[in-house]
Amino acid sequence: MTGSGGRSRTAILQNIAEVFRQYGYEGASLSRFTAATGLGKGSLYNFFPEGKKQMADEVLEHIQRWFDAEIFSPLETEEDPKVGLTAMFEGTKEYFRSGQRICLMGLLALSVDTSFAMQIRNYFLRWQESLSQALQRQGRSKSDAVDLSEEIVSGIQGALVLAHARGEADVFKRRLEAFKLRLDLPADHYDERQ
Repeated sequence: MTGSGGRSRTAILQNIAEVFRQYGYEGASLSRFTAATGLGKGSLYNFFPEGKKQMADEVLEHIQRWFDAEIFSPLETEEDPKVGLTAMFEGTKEYFRSGQRICLMGLLALSVDTSFAMQIRNYFLRWQESLSQALQRQGRSKSDAVDLSEEIVSGIQGALVLAHARGEADVFKRRLEAFKLRLDLPADHYDERQ
């Protein structure tokens, strides 16, 4: 679907997502959305008649669809678990721009507005469950795979926060590489501290 001025709904949602990332749900305002999208208030209401909540819902659905296709599905369906695990790390690095983009799901999980709690909970559960399945196919016991999947997903999220707080994306890159080495996957051996 193409919007005002030929912009696709996907492009508009990506701009709206960046407003939420920068200002959080509470700080995201109509004026910030209009500035980010280049759309007037009327056009925004035409696209999103229910306002900010609909914008957030659609952004989260867009993120979920991307992760379903690029992260969760390869983890669940690749016969060779190393292929799915490698795809997860590469996709994660790409999506979070090597640690320079904060996780909107994680950010909204901390919001005082609980409207999105179930959607966010399901996103993180799906990630952990998909990862656990791949780890089990790699030969780990179910309990080890469950523990390790939780450690990896929380480690990725923590590395994103730490990289953002310190202004050092390398923190995120190093954490991903450490997990890849631990899972016996090819690593880039990235370390800016050398």
